[in-house]
Amino acid sequence: MFYHSGKLQYEVRVDNPDPVFAKYLQQAIGGIEGEIRVAMQYFFQAMGARGDARFRDMLMMTATEELSHIEFLGHAVALNLEKAPLSQQEAAAQDSVVGAILGGMNPRHVLSSGLSAMPVNANGVPFDMSHIYATGNIAADMLANATAEAGGRVLASRLYNMTDDAGMKDMLSFLIARDTMHQQQWLAVIEELGGIGAALPIPNATPEEHEATEHSYYFLNTSLDEPTPEGVWTNGGQSLDGRGTFTAREKVEPLGQKPDLGKARPGSGAQTEQL
Repeated sequence: MFYHSGKLQYEVRVDNPDPVFAKYLQQAIGGIEGEIRVAMQYFFQAMGARGDARFRDMLMMTATEELSHIEFLGHAVALNLEKAPLSQQEAAAQDSVVGAILGGMNPRHVLSSGLSAMPVNANGVPFDMSHIYATGNIAADMLANATAEAGGRVLASRLYNMTDDAGMKDMLSFLIARDTMHQQQWLAVIEELGGIGAALPIPNATPEEHEATEHSYYFLNTSLDEPTPEGVWTNGGQSLDGRGTFTAREKVEPLGQKPDLGKARPGSGAQTEQL
């Protein structure tokens, strides 16, 4: 059950409407770094959550908050489109700066949505749900969520730097702050699970006898002309899960066979020469 307040989660104020910035804001709504993505990701993770009920509640509450972000970003798009020209005549009647703005805005904001937001990215491509990650493994999902929030905070920071509008900067500063919290809360779940060392390898419930452990902790240098990068992951450091020691291998002989499927089967549509 969802309930809705008539008020936005955060005030949206646009001092100088900018149809081009409305196009950029679409990325925060329907881009792979955007709010539709994280709202649906947390929602589906919550619906599949098993175990500690707190984590399901946490996911559902944050999914609902992300819906609130879609709502006020959509309002921001509409406010930025308020003075967008609706016709060639209207555009011609305004100065060259407005004409340039018309040239850079998304025409579908006029043609398809009547000067309002759409579930698309900055290029007008609809969000297709292909970036929703919900594995049913709490550790895998939390790491995916922290990465999603990191990408969202990168985007919000870039949008902040692309506008001089004080109202938009204020709204984006709120989004940047909430992305900070959401990064922290997902990583805090990993800490509650015993920390990254205890969570790894994911899934940590896989029996060790199911894993060819002799291959678990070496870095494979596949370059013919570059040396192995120096780092903890190559020079004998302990693995983060505490189960092994990092080593490196160079120019190793392949362990598999040369693939050969043999002749084609009759009736398979192959050429005579393949049979």
